[in-house]
Amino acid sequence: MRESMWKAGCEEGTAAARKARTGRTDAIDSHRREHPYTRMSRVDVGRYLAGDLTLILLLGWLFYDSLVSVIVLFPGMLWMLREQKRTWRRRRKREMQRQFLDAIQMMAASLQSGYSVENAVCASAKELEKLYPRDTFIVLEFQNMALQLDRNQSVESLLQDLGERSQVEDLQSFAEVFLTVKRTGGDLLHVIRNTVSCIRQKQETVAEIETVLTGKMTEQKVMSLMPLLILLYVRLTSPEFLSGMYGNLTGRAVMTVCLLIYAVAYLWGKKIVGIEV
Repeated sequence: MRESMWKAGCEEGTAAARKARTGRTDAIDSHRREHPYTRMSRVDVGRYLAGDLTLILLLGWLFYDSLVSVIVLFPGMLWMLREQKRTWRRRRKREMQRQFLDAIQMMAASLQSGYSVENAVCASAKELEKLYPRDTFIVLEFQNMALQLDRNQSVESLLQDLGERSQVEDLQSFAEVFLTVKRTGGDLLHVIRNTVSCIRQKQETVAEIETVLTGKMTEQKVMSLMPLLILLYVRLTSPEFLSGMYGNLTGRAVMTVCLLIYAVAYLWGKKIVGIEV
């Protein structure tokens, strides 16, 4: 009787563990399907659209004293959203690159300790859980890799799949080199160390450039806001000074030229400080 109860308890425990593992796998797969790493969520897109629409309404009121002008300025809102997506994607890829650097450093440490590549991936997945939250890109990916290795998937195919989905250039290059070295029987530890060195050097270069340009970027943002703030101040304190610029064709033409000059100056300043590495 006791033996049968013990066996039943073991079977229930095994089934519960299998269910929890399956649930975790489904959660990882769902995250990979529904949340591409370089695509904005709907919440982020809505937030940016709200801010862009507010800016367009403000420009329409300041330059044309009409909210109907939003229709004319609508293409500008779409352009701003596209630029915001590009900036968000660039920051996202940089964060993914930093996380991947930590992951392959852990892999290198495990390989140096005598682990196989497969065991090094599993060990790195456990260590990454201590370093990052459970829903972080690199944690989810290495947990998925550990699960796929149990299903007889190869490390090189998993890395190539990760590189294609992440769209991070350094990760894609590492996957290709890893595949070549794996097939030819090269020194994986040496390859990983070289990859770590290259990525770290690139990150240090980007950090140095950003440090040098931080002051200039702040100045560019302030100078971009100054015309709008001055125009807003005049509209609120002495609206009669600008009354001649509204309600007639000549005034609207002048304000349109001013708006175009302002847009060109903004784009020019942004391009000057927008150095990419």
